[in-house]
Amino acid sequence: MYAFENTWSIVGLVGVIVLARAVAAHLQSLRAHREAVLEFVDSALIAVLLVFCILRPFVVQAFYIPSGSMEPTLQENDRILVNKFLYYFKPPQVGDIVVFDAPLAADPSLAKRKLDFIKRVVGGPGDRIKVIDRSLYRNGAPVTEPYIKDPPVYTWPEGAESGEEWVVPQGHVLVFGDNRNNSNDGHRWGTLEPNGVFHPEPFLPIPNVRGKAMLIFYPPQRVGLLH
Repeated sequence: MYAFENTWSIVGLVGVIVLARAVAAHLQSLRAHREAVLEFVDSALIAVLLVFCILRPFVVQAFYIPSGSMEPTLQENDRILVNKFLYYFKPPQVGDIVVFDAPLAADPSLAKRKLDFIKRVVGGPGDRIKVIDRSLYRNGAPVTEPYIKDPPVYTWPEGAESGEEWVVPQGHVLVFGDNRNNSNDGHRWGTLEPNGVFHPEPFLPIPNVRGKAMLIFYPPQRVGLLH
């Protein structure tokens, strides 16, 4: 989902820079400009280490959008910057667009591979949530959502018409895609037993959240802050 995810790619890049420095230090043809060349290579090495060892793991990271589940807010192939530093100090808030490690209930194939999702937080710990009459209800009141593509055509949970609601447990959030009718999100998550019985597992553990999407930086015509 983003460049240089593989640790060995980073090690390889650092190795190439170190090798370039060693070669530059011994090439007679570069003697007149050796100090300038070595200074440039050293700066490049420091920049790579800063980005991949400090900024990317802990501060900010670039992601691309692989699907239309967050339309119209995010379009397929948008490039975004994600703030990974913010949630060291406070938990995700309702309305935040978050990148997270998808739980197994979202994609059983995660037992074999890692997958990043991006959705919007629609409920925090203790919130009562239901979807009925083409609207999201939080704590008994309909939520105005001008950012969604279309009103949801589903009812969730199944007993919402009779007053049933989901309560977000402590340590979790509920996330939906802005493209409500075409999004693999909390209202669809769960596990299917061999006998065909489906067990909903709609909530995302807060430790799975990797960061808050802050802005679109590509393509140029879509550059802007995310709200």
